[in-house]
Amino acid sequence: MPNELVFKSAADLGRLLRSREISVVEVVEAFLENTEALNPQLNAFITVTRDHAIARAREADREIAGGRYRGPLHGIPYAPKDLLATKDILTTNGSKVTSDWVPDFESTITDRLNRAGAILVGKLNLSEFAMGSGVHSGFGPARNPWDLEYSPSGSSSGSGAAVAAHMVPLSIGTDTGGSIRGPAAANGIVGLKQTYGRVSRFGVTSLSWTLDHAGPMTKTVGDAASMLQVIAGRDPSDPTTADEAVPDYSRALTGDVRNLRIGVPINYFFENASEEVERAVRAAIEQLEGMGATIVDISVPNAELSGSAGWIVAMAEAACFHEKRLKEQPDSFDPVVRERLEAAKFYTATDYIKSLRIRTLLQKEMEQAFRRCDVIAVPGSGSVASKLPAPEVAVSDVRPGMEVPFYRVSTTFIGNMTGLPAMTIPCGFAPGPPKLPITIQFYGRPFDEFTLFRVGHAYELATDWHKQRPPIV
Repeated sequence: MPNELVFKSAADLGRLLRSREISVVEVVEAFLENTEALNPQLNAFITVTRDHAIARAREADREIAGGRYRGPLHGIPYAPKDLLATKDILTTNGSKVTSDWVPDFESTITDRLNRAGAILVGKLNLSEFAMGSGVHSGFGPARNPWDLEYSPSGSSSGSGAAVAAHMVPLSIGTDTGGSIRGPAAANGIVGLKQTYGRVSRFGVTSLSWTLDHAGPMTKTVGDAASMLQVIAGRDPSDPTTADEAVPDYSRALTGDVRNLRIGVPINYFFENASEEVERAVRAAIEQLEGMGATIVDISVPNAELSGSAGWIVAMAEAACFHEKRLKEQPDSFDPVVRERLEAAKFYTATDYIKSLRIRTLLQKEMEQAFRRCDVIAVPGSGSVASKLPAPEVAVSDVRPGMEVPFYRVSTTFIGNMTGLPAMTIPCGFAPGPPKLPITIQFYGRPFDEFTLFRVGHAYELATDWHKQRPPIV
């Protein structure tokens, strides 16, 4: 049985560490032991940095004992998606192309987490170069802790699986079309894609320059708020970061949603949701209404264009980014990833520009919707996790077209196309078997993650979905 420490939130661990009721070494050892026990089945970690983590934990214990407490994340283990550069630590991007890359610099996100005292315990599995469903990793697919035959989704597959399985309390994922929120939905955890420009992407390997985000994946809303508090803010190394004030997110965790207006779309977002997903999400909305929120109907007339246009933008920019690698190492790419990149070369400038015009249209439509509400509530995903391809199915037989329908009915891509913040939180389970998580997703106004934390935390306090443990643990 795992040490009970692994089931505590980062906030609870932080309070125990600050009072010195437990040691950082105890906490880090507990999570490392759980990781070593479960990773052979889940394949969530590509690299485990045990020696590095224990050394940092001992240093943190000395600092806390000496009165040099750095804040709520001091001594808390974390593991980023292996797309973030970590100095002197292997960073593979989930690809054989860069399987031996050891950066000589640190990403801004991991640097800020390290400076806050968080303890890096390893690097997490992902779709190759963050491109796809989570199946196509150069290191084999991660698996869903709720049922090993099911996908943890992608591309932040290892992040979703590791947090859900209590292998690590905090993770960083990346999101270009839903790659934080999809795995959060499939694994039943909290996933935050903050506003474009809120968090630096320096040191994060690009998929799509204008759509990429990197953000927290955690078990609780409060832990996501604590992570964003540390990693948010202007970074001279990333010119796309915004010079926006970062509020004290802890003040959002009041449990009060009275007078909050929740917009519920009357078009698109629920149209392709499964019956079990729609039922759970609408029940969550009704519960929030019972807690004092006001529910209003809204419409985003051209929302259905977000996935198709977003796919063109993402793949065109990815093909440009990987152009040199494709020429020099074409056979090192997974066949499906390579085909997507090669196919994207045939998009025309006209295709790309039309997609950017659709982006502008969607931004205006979401702005109009927010005149009627403070947050928008939609399904985190239209369905529960899907089964992994059977082992006998060759990767080369899984064609890109098999995933196009996901993007056409995506509840997430509009967040990347508009740059708006969005957060998914657990709101139920499919009846099963297997028992698979369902999440609700909230969209907010630009740079208003504060209100997302407010509504998400209030719902979390009123429910226990986030406290459920997958059977593998």
